[in-house]
Amino acid sequence: MVTEFNIDTLVRENVKKLKPYSSARDEFKDFKKDMVFLDANENPFNNGVNRYPDPQQRSLKDLLGNLKGVEASQILLGNGSDEVLDLLFRAFCEPKKDNIITLPPSYGMYKVLAETNDIENREVLLTAEFEPDVEQILETVDENSKLLFICSPNNPTGNAFNPKKIEALLKGFNGIVVVDEAYIDFSNKDSWIGKLQEFPNLVVTQTLSKAYGMAGIRLGICYASEEIISILNKIKPPYNVNELTQQKAVERVGDIKSVKNEITSILMERERLIKVLLEVNFINKIYPTDANFVLVKVDDANARYDQLLDKGIVVRNRSTQPLCENTLRFTIGTPVENKNLIQSLKEI
Repeated sequence: MVTEFNIDTLVRENVKKLKPYSSARDEFKDFKKDMVFLDANENPFNNGVNRYPDPQQRSLKDLLGNLKGVEASQILLGNGSDEVLDLLFRAFCEPKKDNIITLPPSYGMYKVLAETNDIENREVLLTAEFEPDVEQILETVDENSKLLFICSPNNPTGNAFNPKKIEALLKGFNGIVVVDEAYIDFSNKDSWIGKLQEFPNLVVTQTLSKAYGMAGIRLGICYASEEIISILNKIKPPYNVNELTQQKAVERVGDIKSVKNEITSILMERERLIKVLLEVNFINKIYPTDANFVLVKVDDANARYDQLLDKGIVVRNRSTQPLCENTLRFTIGTPVENKNLIQSLKEI
């Protein structure tokens, strides 16, 4: 455990003093009662969405809490994971003063959010094996380092990081360690949610965009201590997750069997694709993956990207990222889509 970790030393002074906005739906919470609602200046004519949504998304949090083994009070939901990440910046990082640590190549929004919030971004490259350089990271930290972002499984490399390295960072970094688990459902590694009680400086983010197949509804999830969640709740917009998103998310999370079936299909297709990639002569390396995509090194990424585009297949050229020269990233599609990709690779 981080020695003498005190969340109050990390929170911005203006956030400590802030009195959160109290909406009508915060003050009256029992939506199941047959009441006449004249408190929120809503249009009274029922069309399914004329009322404001539950600002705390209680039904969805109860489902997620039961699924993940945490209390609803340890969950914050956002308009996509990007809003959740932005709230962390705004709660804990003082503009022009504090800094964050990121580990390129990684998810690009960490850097964008740092720039948006006027926070210094200290980058420590992953090792050649795409693992965190623990010693270098801890040497880069100073008293103004508030957030450390760890994407595991990592985007764009696909690998889940060595748990011992993440644990070393949790113990050695006296700020908040954010483990971004957008792709955890495709990995055989355990989620760090199970370590929330052990590490008070741990924040885990997940999403319904990947394994749950709901990128279009924009639902990001933050799991942390009650203390951290209460701070984020102070500054989140009152109705940040709309009614339609909540309804679709409850429906999908409640049908976990279908989600697991789709994950199984994706993992089977991932293995099938990897076997074919081994035989493609212009692919020089296939990187290990714990995600729903595969990163490969090719002879000429720009040329191969264009050739696939000519065949009606859009992949991601990641060559501009550190340590990723001449790499392409293939998302695992449906069996039919993967068949088209395989055929195109063979023709090229």
